[in-house]
Amino acid sequence: MKSLLSFILICFFSIFNAQINWMSMEQAIAAQKTSPKKIIVDFYTDWNTACKEMDKETFLHPEILKYLNDKFYMVKFNAEGSETVNMYDRVFKNPEFQVKSKGKNGMHQFAKFMNINAYPTLIFLDENLQPITNLMGKFTPKELEPYLSMIANNQYKNIKTRDQWENYQKKFKSKIKE
Repeated sequence: MKSLLSFILICFFSIFNAQINWMSMEQAIAAQKTSPKKIIVDFYTDWNTACKEMDKETFLHPEILKYLNDKFYMVKFNAEGSETVNMYDRVFKNPEFQVKSKGKNGMHQFAKFMNINAYPTLIFLDENLQPITNLMGKFTPKELEPYLSMIANNQYKNIKTRDQWENYQKKFKSKIKE
């Protein structure tokens, strides 16, 4: 009986303490050198409500969380922050950054380079740091799941038309029960 109760408590705390293994861009690039995986860069801002909702509702969904941690390196990048990024033989900074308590800040050069036009935006990069696609706006777990599967399993390489994408979506079997 004690061991069953202990097992239940461990499961309970594991579920409620589960989180994404966030990395910096530099950490993800270094990790890729020893164990290649695709990278998802979550471009967010501190002031955007949809970004906060994605963090709480989408990224912490058990199926999504497992997929993200198992199949991708996850980078959380403040699109208005002060972090320096060394990538593509360039150095990206935010010369407009000012320490503020609330509100908007200048857009980071890396966000501009990646053509970020809305928050949140997820950029998927392959193992060679080449962009695969981006997803702009808030996604529910059920909306995000087919993209994660398609990209992690390299099925995106075979989808060239809208009809192929729609066919993929029709055949996709979700693991998420709503």
